[in-house]
Amino acid sequence: MSKLPIAVQMYTVRAAAARDFRGALRQVARIGYPAVELAGTFGLSIAELQQILADLGLKVVSAHVSLADLRANLDRQIETYLALGAEYLVCPSLPQDERSDEARYRAAAAELNDIGRRCRAKGLLFCYHHHAFEFVQFNGKTGLEILWGNSDPAHVQLETDTYWAQAGGLDPAQILRRWAGRVPLVHVKDMSAGTPPTFAEVGAGVLDWPGIFAAAKESGAKWYIVEQDTCPGDPLASLQVSFDNLVQMTNDGG
Repeated sequence: MSKLPIAVQMYTVRAAAARDFRGALRQVARIGYPAVELAGTFGLSIAELQQILADLGLKVVSAHVSLADLRANLDRQIETYLALGAEYLVCPSLPQDERSDEARYRAAAAELNDIGRRCRAKGLLFCYHHHAFEFVQFNGKTGLEILWGNSDPAHVQLETDTYWAQAGGLDPAQILRRWAGRVPLVHVKDMSAGTPPTFAEVGAGVLDWPGIFAAAKESGAKWYIVEQDTCPGDPLASLQVSFDNLVQMTNDGG
């Protein structure tokens, strides 16, 4: 199995972060997460965040920034997250009205490619995070295939999401192998066995984790990033379960 460094997507604890971002960072560090993927700075200055991250020993791997914010002020976003030590900048989604046909996906690919080129020129790698809608087909190709076929791997890479790949009807391991060398970040989240399924802690659902870990190793993935879009109770309790299970499963496999 692939033993990669583990981070946490702070969107999971967005309610706690909105109340007390410093406290939310302390709590995820206390669980044992060594790194975070940010989803906003919650009003803290770069200097304030640099200090608390240093105090907690937390690394910033990446940050989700909406397409609207990337469009509005890409240079500022790049400067902010470079200052915080991020390696990757991630577009978390496409707006609904920009993914309705092949032409719109082609236009999105061109725009993402330009954003990625500008990020790379400044020292950040750019990724796109998929959901399930990118697996809808247009003229025999999925939205993701259109995005990837019309963008440069040097400028646009993938943050795959295990839950959303499964929800889109694909084996998450298939995504990793299909885009090997272009998938540095893996959002790890499980899927419940219920009908309809929903989000579950890593290792508490139905996903084939040995298969995912093996594919991550083969594909050259760099980070596992724990995220749970919604939690049945306390999100921090869910993050603890996911962290413990992920560490155990990856350690068991060497």
